[in-house]
Amino acid sequence: MDYKIILKDIKAGKFEKVYFLHGEESYFIDVICDALEKHVLEEHERDFNQSILYGKEADFLSLIGEVNSFPMMSERKLVILKEAQSFKDIEKLETYFKEPLSSTVFVICYKHGSYDSRKKALKALAKTGVIFKSDKVREYQLTEWINSYVRSIGYEITSKAGMLLAEFVGNDISRLVNEIEKLTILVQKGTAINEVHIEENIGISKDYNVFELINAIQVGDTLKSFKIIQYFENNPKATDITIVVSSLFRLFSNIMRIHFLPNKSREAVAQALGVHPFVAGELLNARNNFDPRKLAANIETLHDFDLKSKGVGDSSSSQGELMREMVYKLLH
Repeated sequence: MDYKIILKDIKAGKFEKVYFLHGEESYFIDVICDALEKHVLEEHERDFNQSILYGKEADFLSLIGEVNSFPMMSERKLVILKEAQSFKDIEKLETYFKEPLSSTVFVICYKHGSYDSRKKALKALAKTGVIFKSDKVREYQLTEWINSYVRSIGYEITSKAGMLLAEFVGNDISRLVNEIEKLTILVQKGTAINEVHIEENIGISKDYNVFELINAIQVGDTLKSFKIIQYFENNPKATDITIVVSSLFRLFSNIMRIHFLPNKSREAVAQALGVHPFVAGELLNARNNFDPRKLAANIETLHDFDLKSKGVGDSSSSQGELMREMVYKLLH
């Protein structure tokens, strides 16, 4: 189930008896839990009817006592179990999940991993409550997610600005939202957030970043590539070699896939790779600069420098020196 549907129902006053929120992405779990805290009870009802417990400290009998007690001077009671991944007795909740109290909204926040859906507790809950699995947003979906989120809060964002944020932050959604919120304080509502806003307020150079390095390498622009590497050497906090390696691996893997796709139209490539059609067009152009043999050699080079960056076979070179040597080998 999409978290937006759950939020829509919560804001409309449609509450389930139990919400089991689990998965690797904490952001969506927090958003749903916060919405329930805000909407299930009125402020004056919370003192007597809202209970928040934590997995490490909660014991089973106390928890069951909370969820089975009736509300005081209120239609509902809200019970939230946070850090449920540290609660050892989730399976003991199976009996409650089969017949949850209609006047209690019970929220379980199980973070940093997924609960085994084959276990009895979740099988029982599937019939009486909501089970939401909060998955990480895949890297190829990040830019579109950023665009959608920015629109949802009344702003626009340019394509390059969205890509810069995705490359700089990665798929840590909580951090992404935090960076976007910083920008909304400084940028007037209705204004398009662009790469200049990001450079001035987040610290990502619009000209010297991983995104621009990838573009320079895929078009074979050696001079620009080494200018960016020089910037990285002089500004060690600008990026990390592991981010560069993973981004380049994704680039060369995608180009390799294009070489062997039967349909090489931009639309077909975009669908096959799960990228924006604009990005697919750039990758199609890059295919002319890298034949399969060169791509295989480049992927092997990335593997070698990934090991070197971790001290395997080279413990003395700086990150800047390693990136410079790596890019030279990739382009020659």
